[in-house]
Amino acid sequence: MVAYAAVTRGFVVAIALACVVGACGNSADPKGQTLAGIKQRGEITWGADIQGGEPYVYEDPQNPSQLIGFEVDIMNAIARRLGVKAKMVQYTWSNLVPSLERGDFDVVMNGLESTAERRERILLSEPYYVYAETLTVRAGEPFRSLFDLTGKRVGTLNQTVAHDILIAIPTIDVKVYEGNEEPYRDLELGRSDAVLLDNIIADRYGCINKALRCLPYDVARGIYVIGIRKGDDDLKAAIDGALADMRKDGELEKILKKSNLWDDRQTEQQTGGGITRPKRGFDGEMLSQFFDAALVTLQISLLAFLLAVPLGMLLAIGRVYGALPLRAACRVYIEVFRGTPVLLQLFVLYYGLAGFINLGPLQAAILGLGLNYAAYEAEVYRGALLAIPRGQSEAARALGMGPWQTLRHVMIPQALRLALPPMTNDFVSLLKDSSLVSVITVIELTKRMTIAAVDMRSWIVPGIACAAFYLILSFPLSELARRLERRLARDQRPHTL
Repeated sequence: MVAYAAVTRGFVVAIALACVVGACGNSADPKGQTLAGIKQRGEITWGADIQGGEPYVYEDPQNPSQLIGFEVDIMNAIARRLGVKAKMVQYTWSNLVPSLERGDFDVVMNGLESTAERRERILLSEPYYVYAETLTVRAGEPFRSLFDLTGKRVGTLNQTVAHDILIAIPTIDVKVYEGNEEPYRDLELGRSDAVLLDNIIADRYGCINKALRCLPYDVARGIYVIGIRKGDDDLKAAIDGALADMRKDGELEKILKKSNLWDDRQTEQQTGGGITRPKRGFDGEMLSQFFDAALVTLQISLLAFLLAVPLGMLLAIGRVYGALPLRAACRVYIEVFRGTPVLLQLFVLYYGLAGFINLGPLQAAILGLGLNYAAYEAEVYRGALLAIPRGQSEAARALGMGPWQTLRHVMIPQALRLALPPMTNDFVSLLKDSSLVSVITVIELTKRMTIAAVDMRSWIVPGIACAAFYLILSFPLSELARRLERRLARDQRPHTL
């Protein structure tokens, strides 16, 4: 009865917390009443991602607590004309549109391109900037157009018009990035052959690099717009009116000139363009793509763990049995790799050390995860070694065994048996942490899921498929570990409670 009451109380508390979170998690105004809510609050919230950097939205170098950029200036001007203040809300760029639909903020403004797919999902304002797609190659390379890049690797950002253009050419190997600087860094290092991105980004990260060359013509043109939820037509009308007034009185031109963005394109009539990508279903081709991504995930996880296990054992032996300098060095390694994010370690390996050692994406992923998990495995094995009774090593010495013989034949086999359950848990964790390697352009299982979600205009089916593949990968290992535990245990019967 006591246990039943405790469980019941736990469920009640959990439900109460869920209700509180649900009540506080989404503060969107009722559909069609967002403008009224903005007026009442005296504030319009707009979603953006600071990672996009200069000149969009970025921290003022002189005052990092202050955000600046041409989009900050435009939104402040719109807010002023609406009689309210503007507040930027930080969200990952690839999730801005879904977050807008959820009601996490009022509008999206962050280099949002007008495309047919977005026009189906949300309302789009009149344009505030006309951009061009710029192709960048290495200096001295003979490439003159996209059609010269057959079989070559071309970098771009996900969920952009440039990405749509590239995937429409099946002979091009597309590399997808999350940041503006990384594609040009890889191009300079020879990891890719070209980059296709908006001229704003190319001018600041590619064309200024003497090792690179921006082709002089526009591959395509498009417009930046403000995204608004469906049903908020009055808010769209108010924003369009504000932008029209800004064009009429010259404020928009003044803001763009301030960031050196005004050019002849801004005076030409432009409409929302982009390549229309048909909505996909979860068909056999997509399932095959998930399967290939799952194999990449498994390959990275297995090879990284094969690196982590022996390195972790050496670190554990060094900490337990080594001399003082060796123990100190092992501890420093463990604390550094446990105390810093694996995402940071991947960035350092792939980008930070590129000037000294040019690792490929898979190599950096395997090495980064292996070095990171070696630190965790070292502590698992150290605990297992310390858990072995002292009498085991004393008996080995009595039999005439030396230190290394004792380790090899007595201590390590017993330690591995004790460490098997946490090792299994660590490998399952490594499977999931492998999703982080997408930041260095590896398309593994989770990245494939996000790409499929964009193609399908839905996260439910790709999410379920991704979870199913992860379970398929992890469950057999867990079952194998349980069988090994029983086989290696002295008493194979479960303990009674």
